[in-house]
Amino acid sequence: MKDVKIYYGDSSRVNPLAHKNYSEFLKYTESKQELPGFDDEYLDIVDYIIKITHRIWEEKGVGVIYDTYANNCLVHTGDSYSTGVSGVVANTLATLHAFPDRRLMAEDVVWSEDAPGRFLSSHRIMSPGTNLGDSNFGPATGKKIYFRTIADCACANNLIYEEWLARDNLWIVQQLGIDADELARKMAAGQPAKKTFGRDECMEGQLIPEIYKAKDGSVGEQLLELLNEVYNRKMINRICDFYAENAVVHTICNKDLIGHDEIQGATVSLLASFPNAKLVVDRVTCDDREDGAWNASVRWYLRGLHEGLGQYGAPTGKPVEIMGITQYRVEGGKIVEAWEVYDGLDVLRQLHLGDEPQEAEA
Repeated sequence: MKDVKIYYGDSSRVNPLAHKNYSEFLKYTESKQELPGFDDEYLDIVDYIIKITHRIWEEKGVGVIYDTYANNCLVHTGDSYSTGVSGVVANTLATLHAFPDRRLMAEDVVWSEDAPGRFLSSHRIMSPGTNLGDSNFGPATGKKIYFRTIADCACANNLIYEEWLARDNLWIVQQLGIDADELARKMAAGQPAKKTFGRDECMEGQLIPEIYKAKDGSVGEQLLELLNEVYNRKMINRICDFYAENAVVHTICNKDLIGHDEIQGATVSLLASFPNAKLVVDRVTCDDREDGAWNASVRWYLRGLHEGLGQYGAPTGKPVEIMGITQYRVEGGKIVEAWEVYDGLDVLRQLHLGDEPQEAEA
């Protein structure tokens, strides 16, 4: 944690999103932020993200991707990644085929300017849609579903050059009526088990996890201390120090955890599956709000062995990497609401890597 750099954005430099629908958002005309290298039509970095997302997905102007993604862009999903704009186009078309009426309703964009003209945005989206076409999950079901996504995008010169995409795929397949474990087994078929993220790597052998104390009272530093204390040192009780008593955490599979007991219980269940895992924070972005609160986004990786009985069932001993993004709302020094997104289906897939092929029933 000690080497993690914290980035801050200034809400006074962008027009507020505030859950506005797209037509309301378009009423903004004032530009408060310089965007060197970006097209003149974009008022600020939030405006850029909201507009290109709408044009690509809801207007189905898929070709906008060619103008707003770098040719060699890197896209991270689950424990894997892809390179190149052609892959972004192909995946967009595939998703639109499966959910042609998908909406992308922006809930928040947390952002920072890392250097002049270089931005990071963390875009939280709620998407309803109808499964009218076949998908990677299976044949079309005709079912209406909804799911949350958080997309972190690194942008410069009117182009996204790197993206981290966290989507609640486990909740998607559950709503479609698909057996998630069986689907994960099929996705893993023929792929070898990982040979990384063993005990030595995830917990540095038998060494006790390091202690990290916040350097000051800033939101970013407080979040770093919280995550290290809870996920690495397993001090689950520290949740009470950082979360408001009636805090709500919206986690995967449409679960809302309310209050300290439920938040602690869910945390224990996850860590029980990976008791010696290590959480690595990749990015912390914090925005002050005009009402005195803070919105923050943390991109993280949980790496370790599935060697305990917990949220993910009987231990398999398989190494797992979970890439997730959590957004927080902090008021009066306490977390009052959080949105946690990661791909639980990909976790199940990793737990089946290297499995022996199942014999077909007679």
